[in-house]
Amino acid sequence: MANIKSAKKRAVQTKKRELVNLARLTEIKTYTKKVLKALDDKNIEEAKSLLKIAEAKISRAKGKRTLKANTASRKVSKLAKKVAAATK
Repeated sequence: MANIKSAKKRAVQTKKRELVNLARLTEIKTYTKKVLKALDDKNIEEAKSLLKIAEAKISRAKGKRTLKANTASRKVSKLAKKVAAATK
């Protein structure tokens, strides 16, 4: 553990950020699963609306640097391709 006051403060701030980032990533995984479940149930309209929400959450995580830009783009692309394929 740190001895200097500023280092202790940084440790606390890091722990807080860690929890926020974990929550953000968990939410992304949840919405991804919801989109895939909607596709499995042949519910295209619900999948499209959930995709929009998932895309927003992924973009937000990218903006906050929780996800790298290429990772975020890959996740959105993968989901969008699956929804587009189910629409055909």
